[in-house]
Amino acid sequence: MSDRDGADRVRALRLRSQGLTGTGVTDPVAVVGRLLAVQAQDERGFRLAIRSRTTGLTGSDVDDALDRRRLVVTWLNRGTLHLVRSDDYRWLHPLTAPRVVTGVERRLRQCGVDPRAEERGVATIVGALESAGPLTRHQLRERLEHAGVPTAGQALVHLLAATSLRGLVVRGPVVDGHHAFVSVADWLGPAPTAVDRDEALGRLARRYLNGHAPAVPRDLATWAGITLTDARAAFARVADELVETPDGFVVDGDPSAIVPLTGVRLLGPFDPLLHGWHDRDLFVGVHRSVVTTNGIFRAVCLVHGRVVGTWTLPSTRVEIALLERVDASERAALAEDAGDVLRFLGRSDRPPRVTGPQPRGPGPSGASHRHAPGRSL
Repeated sequence: MSDRDGADRVRALRLRSQGLTGTGVTDPVAVVGRLLAVQAQDERGFRLAIRSRTTGLTGSDVDDALDRRRLVVTWLNRGTLHLVRSDDYRWLHPLTAPRVVTGVERRLRQCGVDPRAEERGVATIVGALESAGPLTRHQLRERLEHAGVPTAGQALVHLLAATSLRGLVVRGPVVDGHHAFVSVADWLGPAPTAVDRDEALGRLARRYLNGHAPAVPRDLATWAGITLTDARAAFARVADELVETPDGFVVDGDPSAIVPLTGVRLLGPFDPLLHGWHDRDLFVGVHRSVVTTNGIFRAVCLVHGRVVGTWTLPSTRVEIALLERVDASERAALAEDAGDVLRFLGRSDRPPRVTGPQPRGPGPSGASHRHAPGRSL
């Protein structure tokens, strides 16, 4: 088998694990459960991650899952906001959140929030949410300022992060178009029996592989922000459930049953496909600039499992910037999926603006057919 065939095999297996190979999933909670955690500092981005893995949903369906307490957003892996199932929050939080507490405290000091002010701020946030939640960030800022707690610059964000990292608050429902904060105790109810740490590590490995196989401990360490030692222990905990392949470990299914790499998809900013493993070159290839040096993950165009361009939505029209030549049918399929992005977001349908190299002609079959969005990749 050639290196190219091997890369195509791994690419296809990971796309299948990611839910990007055309299943008719219609529940946002099922998507998040499969991936375990979806990066969520970009609010449109995490909604679009669900669009690209489902059929027929809208952004309002994601908001409904948040409003109904089925999904929450909070600081987890690598100290970054993530969307998770409410049922997974309480065992995942202790594994990933504590490692970044010191960094948040350091940034609070840099923002002029000393330890006493931090404690007053945490108490103010929790008290406000217990008595009047859900509350938006703006509403919490007003209460903190009334309590004499600094909120200028990034102080407010780090105070909210500090409170979240203590397991006291999460982002819950959408209120008047803004993602609101809630008390964990009030919103999610009494905590279940705590999961033993070793058991939780095993659960982490199993659930990570469900959405990312094939992978190795180093991939899990990078994705979750845990130590390599813990990642290896996590894999070891479920070793009898894993199948080792030349490309990494899988947890179930036939690793040779690969869905063909056909079709296209527009992926939103910070899509899980681009930060699920230690190395993303398998998908971005030479187009490494789609992830900037300051950590911005651009929205990308995926054709046959490879990044071929980027896209934006600056106003009412999707704008696609191709980075390499694609054939006419692939270009048409990108335009069709751009229309589905607008549908998902509740926008009026408008043809996208496409720039970049001109089409290289019809696809391999010689026909200029259109691929249905959200289908086989």
